Amino acid sequence: MTAAAQWPRRSGRAAANRPRPDLEALTGLRSGKPHYYPEYRTSAERLHRVILALEKISAALVRTMEGSEALVRAVVEAAADHLTAEWVVFALVDGALPEARPRHLVRGPDGAEWADARSVPPRIWLHLDHIRTDTSDDHHDEAEARRHLHVPIKLDGRTVGGFVAWTPEERPIDDTDHSVLRILAGQTAAALQNCALLDHSARLHARTSLQATDLRMRNEQLLATQAELGAARQREVLDNERHRIARELHDSVTQYALSAGMHIELVRTEIADPRLRGQLDTAKDLTRRAVEQLRSAIYALNDCDAHGADKDLPSMLRQLSGVHMPDELRVEVRIGGTPVELPSDCEQSLFRIAGEALFNTAVHAEATKAVVRLTYQGDQVRLTISDDGGGSPDGVRRSLRAATVATPSGEHRGLVNMQARARELGGTLTFRRARLGGLQVQVDIPVPCAAESSSP
Repeated sequence: MTAAAQWPRRSGRAAANRPRPDLEALTGLRSGKPHYYPEYRTSAERLHRVILALEKISAALVRTMEGSEALVRAVVEAAADHLTAEWVVFALVDGALPEARPRHLVRGPDGAEWADARSVPPRIWLHLDHIRTDTSDDHHDEAEARRHLHVPIKLDGRTVGGFVAWTPEERPIDDTDHSVLRILAGQTAAALQNCALLDHSARLHARTSLQATDLRMRNEQLLATQAELGAARQREVLDNERHRIARELHDSVTQYALSAGMHIELVRTEIADPRLRGQLDTAKDLTRRAVEQLRSAIYALNDCDAHGADKDLPSMLRQLSGVHMPDELRVEVRIGGTPVELPSDCEQSLFRIAGEALFNTAVHAEATKAVVRLTYQGDQVRLTISDDGGGSPDGVRRSLRAATVATPSGEHRGLVNMQARARELGGTLTFRRARLGGLQVQVDIPVPCAAESSSP
């Protein structure tokens, strides 16, 4: 038997007599019960009001980044708009969330904030005081309870504040309002805690930045101090070496030179040949000059270099001009331009070049006058040593080339040292005829000179 045979079909009259479902009654648009449609409209209005309230609450709570003050104003405004409230009071319990500001906020019927909470009506002030002291006062008559709402703000199970609101006579408070305000209170507690954490994090970041800046400055000071200590240690080593060389010169070379002069004088008294006596006189004079130069070098090593770090270059040059120079050589020091501070290594190198040039003038040039001129020209410094002796610029240049190219024999090492010092400073060394008639040694170095970044 087929399925069609098992289930007999209903007649057309039975299908036509079956009652059709009333969709209008199910949707509430039309109902046989007089109260159904008004309840539907009331529920729809509540739902719409709740959605608007949640939107305002969300808009208020996203203002956490603006700080607790903007957050509190936003949540109070959201509560007032939802309830159409005449008064809304927000307050925090004394001692709870100590970093949150403001501690309380009162919004009046006209929507304005009451800055002085003591000027509000007594019943408003009483509720504000109950929240701040964490004491409850929920005893109200039935009429006031319909338009009066208390909602505590809790965090981690403890009450940290609360909302209190009063609505107009025509706006009673229902269960939906309680639910919305409880949601607002709970989210407000979390948002205030987040504000406190964010504020604490910002202060911690600022304090860390200050500490990092202080540590960086201290580190820079430590590095500078280490550099100064290293430079002082190097100066100490150099001073010790200079004193050692000065002792060696005084105890050995000077004594040998003095002994040679004494032997020359002894032989001179035993020889009657005028020509030989003249040559011995020359040898005696050279020995005397050698002793004077050795004494000058010993004095410079013991005194000038030891205190050179405390003097500027012009002062060192003036002191150099009067240090054991031969009586027949008159030295003048002239300073031109506006002096600028040069690195210590740079001044020491220029001082050495001037000393070597004056030494050559005194020993080899047979000069009677020498002029040391130091000129500051803004972007460079020029040092010249001029004399009226018999030195030849071409001869000096040939001697320098021979000492540089040929195998070192100890001769003309002073010229090589002068040229090396000038190059280390990033400058040049030239020789030309002086206006005095003799030789002029000229050194030009840039400012700042290269010795500023080189090791001592």
